[in-house]
Amino acid sequence: MTQLLDTLTINAFISFGVILGGTLIGSLGAVFTGQAPGHTMIELADKLKIWALVSALGGTFDALRAIETGFLGLQINTVAKQVLMILAAFLGAHTGYLLILYLTGGRPQ
Repeated sequence: MTQLLDTLTINAFISFGVILGGTLIGSLGAVFTGQAPGHTMIELADKLKIWALVSALGGTFDALRAIETGFLGLQINTVAKQVLMILAAFLGAHTGYLLILYLTGGRPQ
C-alpha cells in the first residue's frame, strides 16, 4: 500500500512539474517574440494538460493495456490501481493549471 501511495504522489508531482515547467519556459518564447507572457502561459497550461498526464503515466498505452487485461482477467485490483494512477496524474496536472491561472490573474475575458 505504501508503494502505491508513493507512486501516486510521484505521478501527481510529475504532471504538476510538466505544467509548471512547460508554461514558465514556454512563456520565455512569448517574451522574446513580443507577445503577452501571461496569456501565453494560460494557453500553454491548457494545451499541456494531456501531455502532463501521458508523461506521468509513462505512456497511455501501457495504462490502457493494464486496464484491459484487468477487466478481461477479472483482476479488479489492477484496474483500480491504474484508475488511481490516472486520477493522481490528472490531479497534479489540473493543480498546476489552476496555479498558473492564479499567478496570471485568471483567464482573460
